[in-house]
Amino acid sequence: MTMLLSSRAAFGLGACALALGAPSLARAADVNIYSSRQPALIQPLLDAFTRETGLSTATIFIERGLEERIKAEGANSPADVVLTVDIGRLDAAKQADVLQPLEDAAIEADIPAAYRDAGREWSGVTARARVLYASKERVADEAITYESLADPKWKGRICIRSGQHQYNVALVAAYLAHHGEEETRTWLTGLRDNLASAPEGGDRDQARNVAAGQCDIAVGNTYYVGLMRNNEKEPEQKEWAEAIKVILPTFETGGTHVNISGMGLARHAPNRDNAVRFMEFLATDEAQRIYAEVNYEYPLKPGVALSETVASFGELKADALPLSDIASHRARASELIDEVGFDGGPKS
Repeated sequence: MTMLLSSRAAFGLGACALALGAPSLARAADVNIYSSRQPALIQPLLDAFTRETGLSTATIFIERGLEERIKAEGANSPADVVLTVDIGRLDAAKQADVLQPLEDAAIEADIPAAYRDAGREWSGVTARARVLYASKERVADEAITYESLADPKWKGRICIRSGQHQYNVALVAAYLAHHGEEETRTWLTGLRDNLASAPEGGDRDQARNVAAGQCDIAVGNTYYVGLMRNNEKEPEQKEWAEAIKVILPTFETGGTHVNISGMGLARHAPNRDNAVRFMEFLATDEAQRIYAEVNYEYPLKPGVALSETVASFGELKADALPLSDIASHRARASELIDEVGFDGGPKS
């Protein structure tokens, strides 16, 4: 899926050319952004950047195949900045050689090294935790480990989206890094058999299922809870969020699994200086605050306050597992998910 957005209607022709991959007209925008982030989630940031700098932005939303698109465009690509979610996608962009290293003192001062590529080809912008949505009525537990999700006490009580979704592949990759292949296979099998039904839908659907009594706990990302709790356009989502409490699970020998949204400088960025300015902006207090308040994500810049909603989840003790370890285990994690027939649902 591809969608074009522009921060100024005045250069609509240039923006349309960007959607078609015509680099000369695309340069009508000061910064061209290729993004796998939902448009509504980044528009407030684009607006704030333009207000502060006077620089215009044009954005292509590419849900799948972002790095393949840039690679196919080659040296003529109009892409200046890549915005995406999940360490897997950031690593895929790096492996596809569509990013270039950026040594930038401002970004390195604002974003901790744990959330930046050692080769400087990408940097995290915000974090999200993979947590549990638990029924307020039916779950008394306040602390649950990822390992215990395979405990038979949860048989028929867990909901989750497809195991092959990038968010779950990353979680399984983290489990694999902590425990090794055989323990991960056993855990996946136990979790599969504890499911209330075969995986389907998205994270918000899992909250709906808990609210409806179809399961007692579900696996989901933190920011969806904020989006649901504050959704004035769809009141039923507020009801789903009201029915659940957020539990921040941990690994037995670690913390809560965290993933990131991130950014990279495109290899052939035609507007390099403007692109760097935009990337620096995303690491500033203002942009991090917008991410926190509008998207309910965890700022990566130290000292930026959480949204009230996210703060209510409790203190996040992020797992110390390096993101590079998660990325390196993703391929095998995906294979294990298929090998145990995870998406087929419970077998016993």
